[in-house]
Amino acid sequence: MIEKPLSPVDVEFVTTLHGEERISFVVLMQPRGDQADVLLRAIDDVALGELKEAARENEEPEGRAAQEPAAVALEYSLQELRKAGAEAVGQVIEEHPLDSLRTVVEESRADEVIVLTAPHYVEEFFHRDWASRARHKVGVPVLKLFAHNE
Repeated sequence: MIEKPLSPVDVEFVTTLHGEERISFVVLMQPRGDQADVLLRAIDDVALGELKEAARENEEPEGRAAQEPAAVALEYSLQELRKAGAEAVGQVIEEHPLDSLRTVVEESRADEVIVLTAPHYVEEFFHRDWASRARHKVGVPVLKLFAHNE
C-alpha cells in the first residue's frame, strides 16, 4: 500500500528486499483522505520541520478529487516496478483501505504486505496508522517502510 508515487530509491529498496528471488507486487494506492485528515497531515509536517508543506496542506486535491492524481501516481509506480524487473499490477483504493487490502491478500495469496508511507507521527503514536491496523486484519506479516523523498 502506498500514498504517493514510488521514488527510484523506494523501487530499488522494495525490489531487492528478498535478494534475487523473483517477486511480484499488487500495489494499492491510497488517495489523499478528506478534509478531516488535513490537521493530522499538518501536524506531521510540522513535526518533520516541513513548515511550508504544513501551510500548503489544503492545496492538494482530496477525497473524490484525489482519485485521478492517485491513478496517475499508481501507473507511474507500476511502470517503475516493471522496469526494475518485477511483476506489478495495482488499483486505486475506493473503499475502506483495510477491507481492500485484506481482499487483495486473500485473492493473491500474498506472502507479506508492505506499507510504504510518509511518517505519520500522531497515528503511529496511537497505533492508528495503516500498518499497525493492517497487522490485525490481513493474516500475513506487515512490513512498514518510510517512503523516500526526491
